[in-house]
Amino acid sequence: MAFGRKQEPVVDQQDRTHVPGEGPRDGELRRGDDRLARDKFGGANIGAAFFGWLVAVGMTVLLTGILAAVATAVGYSGTVSLNQAQDNAESVGLGVAIALFVVLLLAYYSGGYVAGRMSRFDGGRQGLLVWVIALVVTVVAAVLGVLAGDQYNVLDRVDVPRLGLPGGDVTTAGVVGAVVLLVGTLLAAMAGGKVGQRYHRRVDRAL
Repeated sequence: MAFGRKQEPVVDQQDRTHVPGEGPRDGELRRGDDRLARDKFGGANIGAAFFGWLVAVGMTVLLTGILAAVATAVGYSGTVSLNQAQDNAESVGLGVAIALFVVLLLAYYSGGYVAGRMSRFDGGRQGLLVWVIALVVTVVAAVLGVLAGDQYNVLDRVDVPRLGLPGGDVTTAGVVGAVVLLVGTLLAAMAGGKVGQRYHRRVDRAL
């Protein structure tokens, strides 16, 4: 053994503690963990979608009220109502109709965002479920209204949208408006779900 030479400690490679971000194996481990978590917790989350739908309804009522207050402040004498707009689109002006459509987009975007934020995976699917719940509730309320009377149609008592069901006489404009409403709210809810899911992706990257 040579004098003056410091002996290097022997390190057992199998006992080395892997530090996150140290090498490519960290990414492999993370991807494996994500796959396991997705298999266990991924897919449809009905609870998150339900609360997302509640948020969408609440935002619709809130934003419609704000819009009505603004319309009154600027001297608009007509009624700002989603139900009235769907029953008779000609009863509201073009500007009000566009504003109400934007309200629905924001409301369902918010509902999708909440559902995606509550679910770690499949944010777009959670937003889709928010939209499906809204559609199912609309159909059920309409059926109850037909069978039991209009007094049992809950959607007529609060100013929330009847997705896909134009009120009043069925016209070409009403059908086109219903299709635009369906597609617009669907895309808004799915986009909100995807954005809400990004929070979990940022947390995963920080760990």
